[in-house]
Parts: sequence; C-alpha cells; structure tokens
Amino acid sequence: MPKLIQWLYPERIWAFSHTKNNIYLTFDDGPIPEITPWVLDTLKKYNAKATFFCIGENVQKNPEIFQRIIVEKHSVGNHTFNHLNGWKTKTSTYIKNVEEAKKQMANNVSAKHIENQIQISKLFRPPYGKITLKQASILHKKGYKIVMWSIISYDYDKFVSAEKCLQNVLKNIKPGSVIVFHDSLKAEKNLRFVLPKVLSFISEKGWKCLPI
Repeated sequence: MPKLIQWLYPERIWAFSHTKNNIYLTFDDGPIPEITPWVLDTLKKYNAKATFFCIGENVQKNPEIFQRIIVEKHSVGNHTFNHLNGWKTKTSTYIKNVEEAKKQMANNVSAKHIENQIQISKLFRPPYGKITLKQASILHKKGYKIVMWSIISYDYDKFVSAEKCLQNVLKNIKPGSVIVFHDSLKAEKNLRFVLPKVLSFISEKGWKCLPI
C-alpha cells in the first residue's frame, strides 16, 4: 500500500510495529463452508491466529463456522452485511448495513465467549477498501477501528496466478505487516496454494501470527 495513502489516513490501521516479530493475517468475505474450515485447519497446523472480517449475511448462513472462528481464539471484524461498496452507497444505508452485520455477529457469540463482543464492535474493514470520509467519520464516532492493510495478496483476482499471489506476499512481508487474504470462492484456488507456504515462511523466520 503506497505510503502516501497511509499518510493521508493516519487514523486507519495499516500496519503494526516493525520492532516486534509479529504478522497479522486477515481473511475477508467469509465465513463459507467451502474454504473457511480449511483455513482454520491450516492455521491450527502452524499454531497461527488471524482476524476474519466477516460478511454479516455469511455469518447468518453459517453460524457454526463463525462460532468456530471465535472458539479457536481468532478475532473477528465487520465487513458489512452485504459486502457494500461505500463509494456507491448512500451513507445512511451503509451505516445501517454495518450495524446489521454487527448485530448478526453479536447474536452468534455464546455467553461463554461474550468478551469477544468487544472486538466485534471495534474492528471494521470496508469492502474493496472503499469508504467515504463521511462514512468513516461516523464509524469512528461509533467506536469502530478501521483496519486496512499493508499487503494485499490479490488471491481473488483470476488474472493473478497462484505463484504471483505468493510472491506478492513473500516479497513484501516484514514484521508488523497486515496481510489481506480472502476465504471466498473466487480466492479458493490461489489461497489453497499460497497460505501453507506463507505460514511455513513465517514459521521459518521465527515470527508469530497474531489476531488484531
């Protein structure tokens, strides 16, 4: 992500401290049965934790997968209820959609994991990375932390090969990186190739994958 963009929006989270050997893997667009359980299984093999930015509608359809994410101590964030493009959506509609996703996630957190509701209420990533200043301002006032990224894998892009996707990550990764993957059908082919290799690389470096 260009430094200029990060400088223009310093209130958003782009990366974390480079002085600690931590990596922050994030997964957008799930949870879905075709790929999210595999992602969770793969993370477990490497003792890695991640952050899942969930679409409210997918949480509604797949509550058991959403609950598994929480039980396995990953963090979850809001990705709107219907994967809305903020630049093309009326502000009131956008905020309402975000709040509906929050409600859906909160309703699927058991009493045993009630503390995770705090995280649910805080983390937000705009679909496509597209959000207006007004929308962002309202969400900040509501207590949301807008999480962007320092590396995007392009795993969802059908014109990006699995190897190119892998190199997008490995050539740019460093301590503090926030990396975007997608637990979605569009990304499945590339993700299944890339994720184990990225986790192996991180492990060999002695770095640690933490949730946001």
